[in-house]
Amino acid sequence: MASRYHKVYESWQNDPEGFWASAAENIDWVKPADKIFDPDAGVYGHWFAGATCNTCYNCLDRHVAGGRAGQLALIHDSPITGTQKKFTYAELLEDVAAFAAVLQDLGVTRGDRVIVYMPMIPEAAIAMLACARIGAIHSVVFGGFAANELATRIDDAAPKAILSASCGIEPGRVIAYKPLLDKAIELSTAKPQACVIYQREQALASMIEGRDHDWAALLDAAKADGKRAECVTVAATDPLYILYTSGTTGEPKGVVRDNGGHMVALYWSMKNLYGVEPGEVYWAASDVGWVVGHSYIVYAPLLHGNTSILFEGKPVGTPDAGVFWRIISEHKVAAMFTAPTAFRAIKQIDPKGEFIEKYDLSNFRTLFLAGERADPDTLLWAEKHLKVPVIDHWWQTETGWCIAGNPVGLGALPVKHGSPCVPMPGYEIHILDDNNRQVEAGKIGAISLKLPLPPSCMPTLWNADARFREAYLEEFPGYYKTADAGYLDAEGYVYVMSRTDDIINVAGHRLSTGAMEEVVAAHPDVAECAVVGIADQIKGQIPAGFIVLSAGVNRPTEEIESEVIALVREKIGPVAAFKLVMAVPRLPKTRSGKILRGTMRCIADGEDYKTPATIDDPVILDEIAQVLEGRGYPG
Repeated sequence: MASRYHKVYESWQNDPEGFWASAAENIDWVKPADKIFDPDAGVYGHWFAGATCNTCYNCLDRHVAGGRAGQLALIHDSPITGTQKKFTYAELLEDVAAFAAVLQDLGVTRGDRVIVYMPMIPEAAIAMLACARIGAIHSVVFGGFAANELATRIDDAAPKAILSASCGIEPGRVIAYKPLLDKAIELSTAKPQACVIYQREQALASMIEGRDHDWAALLDAAKADGKRAECVTVAATDPLYILYTSGTTGEPKGVVRDNGGHMVALYWSMKNLYGVEPGEVYWAASDVGWVVGHSYIVYAPLLHGNTSILFEGKPVGTPDAGVFWRIISEHKVAAMFTAPTAFRAIKQIDPKGEFIEKYDLSNFRTLFLAGERADPDTLLWAEKHLKVPVIDHWWQTETGWCIAGNPVGLGALPVKHGSPCVPMPGYEIHILDDNNRQVEAGKIGAISLKLPLPPSCMPTLWNADARFREAYLEEFPGYYKTADAGYLDAEGYVYVMSRTDDIINVAGHRLSTGAMEEVVAAHPDVAECAVVGIADQIKGQIPAGFIVLSAGVNRPTEEIESEVIALVREKIGPVAAFKLVMAVPRLPKTRSGKILRGTMRCIADGEDYKTPATIDDPVILDEIAQVLEGRGYPG
């Protein structure tokens, strides 16, 4: 069908407040807003000022009352433990209301912070919703985070309670969480009044008397006593959660998400962007520790009346490269959202897509990718084997939902491989040079968002308005700095080429590592790659390519490396000075799949670096160092 995108986007441009007021009609408010947008409130303004609401009510209670009590709300599928657990909307509400009463009994009230330090189990979602129910502010920290990293978040949030589990489970290993939690509390200045621990059979945790409580025992007792917490009314502008993201100074930044605007934008996105109807099954293969898990495992699907899948596993190895297709087939998933790196891992193991042929994917309509730049080669591979539209889209922890995408629900626009498509309503994208001037179409600059940001974007950082202004608003006055570099084409499609600090300067030429990676990834023997700028005495910087070869490739690596160099020189030209390519066993990534290019650059340049807290496997950094040392670099 013809896309309605341009008409809808124009309607937002013509009347931003009217647009979001209409979208807000899909939310059940305790009290409607006095002002849809108040430009005088907060750092750059507040959405739905004067409104009151409850996010948990909109996710659960209203659906139970409205006829979805018996519909599945949440499916926990854990190939890593070989178990599944399913919750209807009524069952999920029962557990959330009872656990919210547990929190109240522990002294947690509206505005208190609660840290959630848990693996991918249903209790993580229950914890988040229970906090939302009583007006507490949750802060999810990746389960298994190092003790000192957890301690910095405890000190910043000053939580009244911490909710955790005895362990997390990775392929081939069990990670005990409780010793990490105990050490973090010991290191922190702020001390929680209580910790609630969900005991998993794979590793039971020892408990500290007077502070630690058994999750199951408290929940069972609350249910037996008939305790159920009612929804606490909060202001639309009150924080729903704090999500910490790494700061350039090393101090984590607490991104704040409000209640009202968050609900409005996420609800709008489910139908209009992702093209799913209430009642359908939606799967975001992410982690609740990331913003994707907050927005599209827990909140948006439940706000919209969908069935959401919470997956505890990996795209390969639990047990094989067909696990995604098994889940899509078994649970009749209509739309899936994951990171491009997951597909690169699958493609490396199963380059011919043979696992896909084993499953019935007839209910599957659309694949969405975000989190890392989706290189055209990976998109083409997915399109070819899945035979469904593969949609790249781009957003950030700070925005909470899509900045630029292809709105399937409005009628998909033509796909341009390498572009996450066009800005969503609420976002006006400008490409700026160093002097805050807009550059012409096709020229790379700083991707910037004209203020005010739309609903669901962060209004500030936790207890740090000045830092928020300095980090995001001061460099380009009147704009939010995304810290991404890219360009707009003549049709308004945005191309996100790299982080601004990944633009390298080769003999005075500003070059995008993303453009080089696009060429490198097109080589038939390359499963995934990263290009980083490393120091060079003559040219200032030169690009270094790191490649991981596809499974089954048995040609000499030197031959493939030479072909990759020739390919880049052919497609981009000698100006790229692309002469160094190294085959490596693996690329270092965060647990959400972002390649740690900055850390790789530090290793190559011999600079001191701190192992990122979010790294999936620190051993990979040693592997990279070994390869670099073999080529004469510091390593």
